[in-house]
Amino acid sequence: MDILKDKVVLITGSSRGIGKAIARKCALAGADIVVNYRKSGGSSQTQAEELCKEIEEMGCRAMMVQADIALRDSVKALFGEVSEKMGRLDYLILNAAKAPFKPIEKLFERELRQLVDTNYLGNIFCIQSALPMLEKTEGKIIFISSLGSRFYNPSYPLGSMKAAMESIVRDCAESLREKKVSVNAVCGGIVKTDSFKVLRQFWDNIDMLPDGLFVEPEEIADVVLFLCTQASRGITGQTIVVDKGLSNAICREKVKS
Repeated sequence: MDILKDKVVLITGSSRGIGKAIARKCALAGADIVVNYRKSGGSSQTQAEELCKEIEEMGCRAMMVQADIALRDSVKALFGEVSEKMGRLDYLILNAAKAPFKPIEKLFERELRQLVDTNYLGNIFCIQSALPMLEKTEGKIIFISSLGSRFYNPSYPLGSMKAAMESIVRDCAESLREKKVSVNAVCGGIVKTDSFKVLRQFWDNIDMLPDGLFVEPEEIADVVLFLCTQASRGITGQTIVVDKGLSNAICREKVKS
């Protein structure tokens, strides 16, 4: 299935978790992939290197770029490198996120600034820097959100930034319409990524949820891939919820896995 053959996809924060699943899914569809990770050295870089090798073994080009999206100059350098080495950009997947698990009223100033700089300003920096290339390809922007954008969790301040970005998705969908750049979002339910190990410490009884209500990273990647294709041409400015129906009911009977 080469529906994305000769296309270039950049996924921020794609060395692990949902971003990694999206990178794999797009590569399987024939796309060349730009893998972004935030910090040099350590496990993120190692996983990025392994992912690039895996993508190249699929027969696609893979490019690894270290960049902290919270820093405008770092973002400019990221997209400059993509332009130079890949020559084009068709899809920008805004997946990177960073925030402490802590009530908003207890956040230190540096934590508040990190929350906004990475999860709001960083995404906007990426959109701004990607636009010259996306305009040429009539490309697409897809933001990865979470249920924290609409439901309260006492130790999940990231949710407020996800909600803000869902509004940016709507606004950019309209402001970029004439440039023929499509903008949408995918709101994921509870996914057992690395962050889940921390989330379970702050969400009482989350382990009691039936297995059938947890979302696999590949299920979110499937919807991202759909939004990258012509089949999604009638969807713009929308946030598609992928949560196995978890948000449908506050009270529910026991669900079989």
